[in-house]
This record gives sequence, structure tokens and C-alpha cells, in this order.
Amino acid sequence: MTMDRFKGRSALVTGGASGIGRCTALRLAEEGAAVVAVDVNAEALAFVAAEADGLTGSVTALVGDVSTEEGVRAIMSGALATLGTLDVLANVAGVLSFSHAHEVTLEEWNRLLAVNLTGTFLMCRESIPHLLASKGNIVNLASTASHAGQPWAVAYSATKGGVLAMTRELAVEYAEQGLRCNSVSPGAIDTPITLSFSLPEGANPKLLRRVTPLGPFGTPEGIAAAIAFIASDEATHMNGADLRMDGATLS
Repeated sequence: MTMDRFKGRSALVTGGASGIGRCTALRLAEEGAAVVAVDVNAEALAFVAAEADGLTGSVTALVGDVSTEEGVRAIMSGALATLGTLDVLANVAGVLSFSHAHEVTLEEWNRLLAVNLTGTFLMCRESIPHLLASKGNIVNLASTASHAGQPWAVAYSATKGGVLAMTRELAVEYAEQGLRCNSVSPGAIDTPITLSFSLPEGANPKLLRRVTPLGPFGTPEGIAAAIAFIASDEATHMNGADLRMDGATLS
């Protein structure tokens, strides 16, 4: 079935060079959106923009860093110069590390906090005035780590728990003004960030059951499809919600 739910609309997708971000940018463009995809990886980002050739919509590459206030302001300026308006913000950019909690360095903690939580906040903050004007919406990427204890991911879990709480707060604060904010919580998805996983030294392999789906790993295309649904008019009554997609990991 061919859909054009985003024809004539604009979207900004962070983490757009690979994995879920790449698939989200391409899915929205496939459905007609003019998309600006943001990432720090310029080479991979240019490839994603080229992949969009021939789609109903378009993907424009914009190199940017969501972890700093200056970087986010530059992203918003560049995106609005390309798009003119903004209807959808998809906050997908994220980093992950695996360590025993007692071995996590402050540098590692701060890096995950800056990208995953502060970056999501800054992108939301700078986008909200434009999304209020367009009656648009935000889709944040949370995680199953937002909902249950996951081993070797203390910093990641803390950041994604914050993303989930922030999503609900924004939904409540801006609902009457016509802005929606929702999140998706993936479990194990077949992406480069997941495939980089390795057990910390001395880790108990039994704890892998806490993060392993009962069936196969999910696909980034599947998460992108969920993001597209949430961001579309088909989900206009969905606000402050989180869609868990984890293959029954937490069931």
C-alpha cells in the first residue's frame, strides 16, 4: 500500500545517518515529507540523502551535533532555512555503552547524558515554537531501559528514563495548544549500536535474558514505521504515550 501521509509536510530527524534514524528519514520521505536528516557523520548522512532520490519526498543532509546548545541552534537554523516550517521532530540520535556501574567514568556518563537526554531536550526546546505554529508533533526515542532494570547500562538507562518522563511532561504542558509528544521504546533492534554489544568482563550471562527478545531482533524499518504512524494524523488522539516494541522482552 502506498501512503502519502506526509505530503506537503516537513520533518527533522536526528541520528539520521544510520539505524533507526536513517530508516525514519527515508520512511517519512517515502510518504511525501521534506526531511532534514541530522548527524555528526557527514559521509554516511550524504549517502542517506542520495538514497532518497526518486522518493515522493526528499532528504536533505545537515551535519550537526545535538549535544551542545550552540550545535542545536545551528541545526534549527539550517533546518528552517531548508524547510521553512516544521511539522514533525523525531529525536532518534543516541549513544550506548556497556559497563559495570561501578566502572562507569564521569566522562562516559556525561557523554551519554549530553547526547541522549540533553540533546533530546535541546531539540525539543528549540523546535516547540515552530511546532506550535504548525500544530505539529514530537516523537522521541526512549527504550525498554526506560521501563525496567537492564544490566550494564546505568548511564543509558538513566538517560532514557529521563526521555520518557520528559515526553510525558511536554505532552501535558502543550496539549491544549495543539502540540503532541509521544515516544517509542524499542528493545533489541538490529542496528549498529546494538551489534556493538559485548559483555563486560566478569558479567553474568544469565542477565542477558533481561535484554533479549523471545523471538528475533526487531528491525529499524519496523521502528521507523511506528514513528511514522505516531507522527501522522492517524494518531491525532495519541499524546503522552509510549509505544513499546521489544518482542515481548518485558512481557
